[in-house]
Amino acid sequence: MDGNGRWARSRGVPVVQGHREGGEAVQRCVRAAMEHGVDYLTLYAFSSENWRRSGEEISDLTGLMQFYLRHRFRELDSQGVRLRIIGEPERFGESFCRELHRAEEQTRSNTRLTLSLALSYGSRAEIAGGVRHLAERVRAGTLNPQDIDEDMLSAALQTGDMPDPDLVVRTSGESRLSNFLLWQSAYAELVFLDVLWPDFGEKDFAEAMRRYMRRQRRFGGRPE
Repeated sequence: MDGNGRWARSRGVPVVQGHREGGEAVQRCVRAAMEHGVDYLTLYAFSSENWRRSGEEISDLTGLMQFYLRHRFRELDSQGVRLRIIGEPERFGESFCRELHRAEEQTRSNTRLTLSLALSYGSRAEIAGGVRHLAERVRAGTLNPQDIDEDMLSAALQTGDMPDPDLVVRTSGESRLSNFLLWQSAYAELVFLDVLWPDFGEKDFAEAMRRYMRRQRRFGGRPE
């Protein structure tokens, strides 16, 4: 979800306003996902690299995330949305982390849509964590290194109980993954949209789906 800052600067308003409008775009995206029958939606809300931003912007972002969690969570829960958190949410502080985990527990039985928020997330760090987990099992004598395969490493990642993404969408005209679900997206279709995230709406979601449906997915095989 890229372009909040550029959206704000182009309008001469504070960056925090761009983040507020980006929060509204999240609501539109979740609604569109449910309308299109999507089962899993992962939103890159805060990357591990975003900690390099100013303390003021990080504080504004954290406050906005807390606001939406407290004031929009009930709506998501009533719609059957299950909330998942991946990344290192503990870096946002104990209080916010408790709220996130409470929301995860409350929505655990919801089945209409699994919404994963990537918070303080970096795919390389996630992969390294999965490798460390397997290495600890080897050291403990409960795993033979020769038994480690791709499925085992996939299961060791934070997304281990979810399917790999079919489609990855990036907004704002940027054409890179920026450390997002690198392992999981090995065979995902990639769609890059010029729209800035605060302007993202149902029509943009539908456009990404249309592009995806036109792709021929072969997973390394020959076309039929």
